[in-house]
Amino acid sequence: MTRRSLPLVLAGLSLVVLAAPLRASDPMGTYCLIEKVVFEPNDCPERVQVWGACALAVQKPGGEFQKPARGYFYYSIPKGQEDTVRAEWMDLKGLAGKDEVVGFGSRYKPLGRFRPGAEAVANPDAYPLNVGVVKLGKYGPVPPDLLQQLRQALRGK
Repeated sequence: MTRRSLPLVLAGLSLVVLAAPLRASDPMGTYCLIEKVVFEPNDCPERVQVWGACALAVQKPGGEFQKPARGYFYYSIPKGQEDTVRAEWMDLKGLAGKDEVVGFGSRYKPLGRFRPGAEAVANPDAYPLNVGVVKLGKYGPVPPDLLQQLRQALRGK
């Protein structure tokens, strides 16, 4: 190799490294099959109930999720985030009942408590903003059997 060709070789290797796909762990806090979304109050919501079957992320790197369960999240709007949060809540409502798995929240920040369906609705958690509401698989590997497990949880099996 000559002194002239060294910069070309290094540039070529740099392009190969930069073009290689990066595999980061899944950033989603939960994946859900949403049954229904209830706004409180209905006209300009300050709180929301998100009902369905959800698989919550294990709070560590690696992309693992807990076994899906049926229940609901109860959220309020963090101060100063009203427009962004209401837009995400509208996205969630638009996907309710459509048998599409969606993700929201962050694996690395508090997600709020996922409550069993029989628990009384009280004491909302702050809604967890992250990258928005995303459809299954957009941010990396999702277990192939997740949809089946969420459907089974939704049916109570």
